[in-house]
Amino acid sequence: MGILLLGGSSEASLLARELSGRGDVAATLSLAGRTKNPTALPLPTRIGGFGGVEGLIAYLKAEDVGAVIDATHPFAAQMKRHAFEACAATNTPLCAFTRAPWIAGEGDDWIEVDDAAAAARALGDEPKRVFLTTGRLQAGAFAGPSPHHFVLRSIDAPEPDHLPASLDLVLARGPFSIADEIALMRDKRIDIVVSKNAGGEATRAKIDAARELGLPVVMIRRPKTPERPVFVRVEDALGWIEAHRSAS
Repeated sequence: MGILLLGGSSEASLLARELSGRGDVAATLSLAGRTKNPTALPLPTRIGGFGGVEGLIAYLKAEDVGAVIDATHPFAAQMKRHAFEACAATNTPLCAFTRAPWIAGEGDDWIEVDDAAAAARALGDEPKRVFLTTGRLQAGAFAGPSPHHFVLRSIDAPEPDHLPASLDLVLARGPFSIADEIALMRDKRIDIVVSKNAGGEATRAKIDAARELGLPVVMIRRPKTPERPVFVRVEDALGWIEAHRSAS
């Protein structure tokens, strides 16, 4: 059975390794191409967009794809919508493999907002030193006149015309330990952290570090996604694949 694995997350990497070398499925990993040097994975890989819903429909038909697994980043809302619409149009089974969101616990001081623009407003007018961990693609929401100084961490350098005026740019690829995050926040004299609720363990250290330092976190909620089966354990995603492979 042909499987299209929509990637760009640690979950996609995990599932790609599980599917590699299997003789009963032919899986292809698709990456959007937003990261310049993605980690190589042991599956045939295509990089770049499909050309919207119609382009994805054409790909599913041309490649005789029997199932699609959406393992994109939790905030890749457009790709999730396109996958849902294309699979509905072609009657292709679709599921999502993702990570559970973080939940505020004892000692956490969260300000929850719906998007990056709301996060920028939530910083208020009093000057602060802001650790911006939303990635380079969200930096534009914080550009323009602002009383705040930002520390932006990104894997790749963002476009220079979409950056806050007062900025320290930290180019680094995780994962980072809690000790790493505490050291960075202390070194940069951070007052507040801005994060997307990506969930999972790979990037959780910044949230734990903020709690230990008593720093507030402006937490951007996940975008709403279409209804489809959602799995957070790899064995459940593999079970879904097996059920559809056996039925095909």
